[in-house]
Amino acid sequence: MKLTSKKRYLNFLLIFVLFAGTLFAQSENEKIDNLITQKRSFNKHNKNTIVYKIQLYNGSESQAYKIKSNFQSSFPEYKTKIIYKSPEWKTQVGDFETRLEADKVLLIIKEEFSGAIVLEENI
Repeated sequence: MKLTSKKRYLNFLLIFVLFAGTLFAQSENEKIDNLITQKRSFNKHNKNTIVYKIQLYNGSESQAYKIKSNFQSSFPEYKTKIIYKSPEWKTQVGDFETRLEADKVLLIIKEEFSGAIVLEENI
């Protein structure tokens, strides 16, 4: 079977398009990989992460420490800390990575600390 010049041209064109498409796809993949690498580097150097905390109390210093002590007795598995932001003292629990995680713990804590709330914080 003899190929006409028109068919040869179409075959050549098809091969060229496939070859060019492969080169284009490779360069696009390289660009994407480069962008991913840049984003990872940016994230390492520019930490602006959101964490969630549960606030148990907001008020006087003595009461904040009392709440912390009571909480640690009931829930020793959670990290508790006292924060002072003028003019009030805050008793807070944890650094949860997701709101869902914080809400799950909040449901447990609310049985004993009904005024507890979830706060979002940038670090």
